[in-house]
Amino acid sequence: MIAKAIAPLWVVSVTGPLTGIRVLELGSFIAGPFAGQLLGDYGAEIIKVEPPSGGDPMRSWGHCDPDGHSYWWPAIARNKKSIAIDLRTSEGRTVVRRLAKSSDVVLENFTPGRLADWQLGYDDLVGDNPGLVMTHVSGFGQTGPRATDPGFGSIGEAMGGIRHTTGWPDRQSTRAGISLGDAIASLFAVTGTMAALNERQRSGRGQEVDVAIYEAVFALMESTIADYDLGGHVRGRTGSVLPGVAPSNVYSTLDGADVLIAGNADAIFRRICVAMNRAELAEDPRYRTHESRGINQTELDEIIAGWTAKLRVEELEALLDEQAIPYGRIFTAPDMITDPQFAARELIERYEDEILGQEVPMAAPVPRFSRTPGQIRSTGPTLGQHTDQILESVAGYDPEQIQLLRSDGVVA
Repeated sequence: MIAKAIAPLWVVSVTGPLTGIRVLELGSFIAGPFAGQLLGDYGAEIIKVEPPSGGDPMRSWGHCDPDGHSYWWPAIARNKKSIAIDLRTSEGRTVVRRLAKSSDVVLENFTPGRLADWQLGYDDLVGDNPGLVMTHVSGFGQTGPRATDPGFGSIGEAMGGIRHTTGWPDRQSTRAGISLGDAIASLFAVTGTMAALNERQRSGRGQEVDVAIYEAVFALMESTIADYDLGGHVRGRTGSVLPGVAPSNVYSTLDGADVLIAGNADAIFRRICVAMNRAELAEDPRYRTHESRGINQTELDEIIAGWTAKLRVEELEALLDEQAIPYGRIFTAPDMITDPQFAARELIERYEDEILGQEVPMAAPVPRFSRTPGQIRSTGPTLGQHTDQILESVAGYDPEQIQLLRSDGVVA
């Protein structure tokens, strides 16, 4: 993979489907900013407001280089312009109001009520910009008894139900290994924002989009409530299996690889039997039907695990390919970097990053658009990198006014 040099944001030709949309991002950490990343991938102009003292904490989160610069920041802040404004000052809030006046979207993830206290709530901004869409991302939503409680993605995962169903049945519930609650909330924030922008084309009016992390997680919980309310069944943790669906599990190979094999249909199971050279199993009453395989799931998994344990991963994959059996190796980062499918789809792109001083690999924009592709136009900016440009071109300040704001500590 060849590293791609990046031209300054203001000279890059934008192609994405949200080209022409301006988003003012207020907030930090993951749930709001990841939504901003995705909107930026699709072509929107993202103006990220950061506090002058340190900026978004994501600048130093996760694994970092020896100087404390995050390897995550170039991706979650890509395609964004950084303006450093002290929102604790009345002059700083005035700057934000002027920016919001010419923005299509305000994306924020402050504790509900904070922006209203600063006269930056939707009702404060919509008078000057009736078409404004304001997308809120918070732990518990803008209303309800817990609206103003602090809430992170992990809390949303717990209350939304996904933690209770993640892990092994004889152990305490566990997390998925990524900030899943935040990511799910961001996806709903993007969906809601684009839906509101689409409706605005018809009505000419903006509106508020209220995303609660626990609700976003809950929305993915399938028939959990109906299972209990109608059938008396409480879903729990099932480890690596899909209850009642077999074979569908992770199996280890002779050389230590883990491969997920999904034989979720009768025809596929028959092909698995052929691959194992155990064609008679397809006619065994214990495994002949979907229902019988589900009942005898544990025994069937033991048979398949015994087979895969005698094969190296390349041998197993060749047999699975030969029989058109759905499978996927459990990938780690080294697998992803070297995988032919990842490479063919150009899923990992590398860009020179000014802060880290080296090229940084990151996921390419998804989904893919045939005519108006998303793109990575810049990696994460330095703190306040675009302050003067945005104050002049978007907020309408002249150079003397900008210098005064700077000398007063309002911007940096």
